[in-house]
Amino acid sequence: MSRDSLPRSVEIEQAQLQGFARSVVEVEWLLLILVLLYLFVASPNLAADVLMLATLVTFAGLVLVFRYAKPLAGRPRLKLCVEVALMIAFVTGVVVLAGAASSALVNLYLLPIVTAALALGRRATVLVVLLVAMSYLGSAALEAQGLTPAVATGAFTVLAPFVLVALLTTRLAESINTATERIRALSDRDELTGLYNMRAFKRVAEREHELASRGGGSYSVLMVDLDGLKAINDTFGHEAGNRAIKLVGDALLRITRKTDVAARFGGDEFIVLLPGANAEAAEEIAQRIRNVVFSTTLEVDVKIVRVKVSVGVGTFPRDGIALQTVMTAADRAMYKDKELREPPKGKLIFRRR
Repeated sequence: MSRDSLPRSVEIEQAQLQGFARSVVEVEWLLLILVLLYLFVASPNLAADVLMLATLVTFAGLVLVFRYAKPLAGRPRLKLCVEVALMIAFVTGVVVLAGAASSALVNLYLLPIVTAALALGRRATVLVVLLVAMSYLGSAALEAQGLTPAVATGAFTVLAPFVLVALLTTRLAESINTATERIRALSDRDELTGLYNMRAFKRVAEREHELASRGGGSYSVLMVDLDGLKAINDTFGHEAGNRAIKLVGDALLRITRKTDVAARFGGDEFIVLLPGANAEAAEEIAQRIRNVVFSTTLEVDVKIVRVKVSVGVGTFPRDGIALQTVMTAADRAMYKDKELREPPKGKLIFRRR
């Protein structure tokens, strides 16, 4: 049922990463401000050190470059990775220059860790934690003039909370993403049939139309109408009518390919997008839909009702050069098919069980 889940998920992921990439600039400015506050409050003499000033100015300049020049704008994941690495390098440089591996400055490593956990996923977060651990060990060993057991023990004490924060933040981000995907999936689906609704269908169909128009390809649209739904409702009730609608939706899912997109058009009508299918292939699929639906019986009380559908085909570019024109052609063909196949008004095909 996830016909376009991959392209759609990629689009969503890119949009989310671009949003995170814009927000990271604020995190970088916060990091710079916190370092300045620490220097001017705890070590004002160090604030005037040439190397420290060079480190601060360089970091601020790179933040401005990422904010206004926007390098890697089309690759938000890589941009985020570079900026996280930049934050780690900046914090390490400040810690080394301040000789403060045991000071509150070390807690600033939490900013790139949390950023990675929220934006880049579990694997990237593990790499960031390892990079932070190596950077901190290096600065602590440099301050102590050697990597002694005491330095290693102290590093473990400092880094253990970082690992816990990374784990909890990653799990929280994954839970939020899972909930968001479920909400999005529900918003794209018809509640009764589980097929796409028309909003989701049009999004996919417009993308397929654009691809076919640019590449000189083709696609087909099927309009499917459940025959005699009113008679089913009048005879057996609306619950039976809903079951008949779901029966057709299930049949469409069984017949269509993974690359096809089936949606509920509304009421007793459905629509199917067949990427790359010419008119002949679409007609074959239309006939299969008629046969499969008719062979799938609907049991109501002691009766077995035969459900029928009418199907019309519209093909790009044979029936038009616009998506709406192709859909209209399929709709007209469906009504012609209905005139040929529909039984006398008000009659149902059924037999006793």
